[in-house]
Amino acid sequence: MPTPGEHKTVQSRIFAYAEAIGWTVVPWAQAAELVSRCTVRDLLPQLETLSASLPEQLSSGVETIRALRDEPGA
Repeated sequence: MPTPGEHKTVQSRIFAYAEAIGWTVVPWAQAAELVSRCTVRDLLPQLETLSASLPEQLSSGVETIRALRDEPGA
């Protein structure tokens, strides 16, 4: 039986955690296209919004990850 790779052991769990806290996972090609079109000026309003709510989101995300980690079979 082959040894599980990084995607199965690490990445798939990170994607599940990200979706559990409300993030949207996008395909690699779409992400690369979005990044190539972004400028700092485009990102500034979003960064300001995120910085204001980051402590609450981090706390919520940590609690979600702990709950998922502690689920049977996780």
